[in-house]
Amino acid sequence: MPVETLKWIGERPGHVQMIEQTKLPETFEQLDVRDVPGMVDAIYRLAVRGAPAIGVAAGYGMLLGVQDKEGLDGPAMMALVQETSSTLAKARPTAVNLFWALDRMVARAKLDLAAGKDGDGMRDGLFEEAHAIFHEDQTTCEALGRYGAELIKDGGTYLTHCNAGALATANTGTALAPFYEANRQGKKIAVFADETRPLLQGARLTAWELMQGGIDVTVITDSMAGRVMFEGKIDAVFVGSDRIARNGDVCNKIGTYSVAVLAKEHGIPFYAVAPLSTFDRSITHGDQIPIEERPAIEITNGFGKPTAPEGVKVYNPAFDVTPAKYVTGIVTEVGVIEAPNQEKIDAAMKAAGIELL
Repeated sequence: MPVETLKWIGERPGHVQMIEQTKLPETFEQLDVRDVPGMVDAIYRLAVRGAPAIGVAAGYGMLLGVQDKEGLDGPAMMALVQETSSTLAKARPTAVNLFWALDRMVARAKLDLAAGKDGDGMRDGLFEEAHAIFHEDQTTCEALGRYGAELIKDGGTYLTHCNAGALATANTGTALAPFYEANRQGKKIAVFADETRPLLQGARLTAWELMQGGIDVTVITDSMAGRVMFEGKIDAVFVGSDRIARNGDVCNKIGTYSVAVLAKEHGIPFYAVAPLSTFDRSITHGDQIPIEERPAIEITNGFGKPTAPEGVKVYNPAFDVTPAKYVTGIVTEVGVIEAPNQEKIDAAMKAAGIELL
């Protein structure tokens, strides 16, 4: 594991410590988050990012909201849990793991309330649930790495977009986990990392952590992906996802759709790597996924410097959707869903014991 992205520090009261990702790679800094507003800010600013890591952060954010509330009766604690969940849910709209984790925390509180526990007992349950989310993500990343590494050959070269590695999870990542596992197995691989504009998560984060992990990485601009494919340098594409529709449409960082279309044109396999918690059972097609639009200043003043004329109009969607027809397979913790569609995805969820809506 190249880095430890976030963790809970102390018992009660405790706090969350995370890598301040907005300052990488120039500065490695740990950010201490001690309250709910601080967690909302960290998620919105992308101090913590990546769907699984956001889910873990949401669970821990709930703990920050309830840990010092002692002596409450059950209904009062339930009201506080609902209020805290609503506040955290406003941080970002697209990553489904945020809402999945919050729903899970609320469900645990409801279960304990129904069992007759008072506020302190419900709080104990919330601590147990949040830490379970953290540890389950660690186990899931290991499974994603194992299944994904089966798709990686010794001597192969691979392309990835944005950052879906250790910095986006509680372990080795989603899309990057197969690279780490292949490397551990002794396979010699190389990775091309798209810069991923406008915030350069590929250049700043993916390249940084792959170098920490001892993996050969080359940074290219987003517009160079087609060229390296044309030159025959890419054996497969691995990306993460922030939300996957029930039919297999994959929502990921803006620019992913372009990479998928290019891969299809060049006959290159395109894999999304994501835990089953990233699948949104309530959404049948990708056009139903809400797409976050980020502030214009991220484009007009990249990293503090003017990069566009003052007053120019800007459109800055943070994500796009890749239709399932461009997806060779989705690597999950229960195996690879090849040529994904609703029937295959539903079968994978049933096999994992996940109730379909």
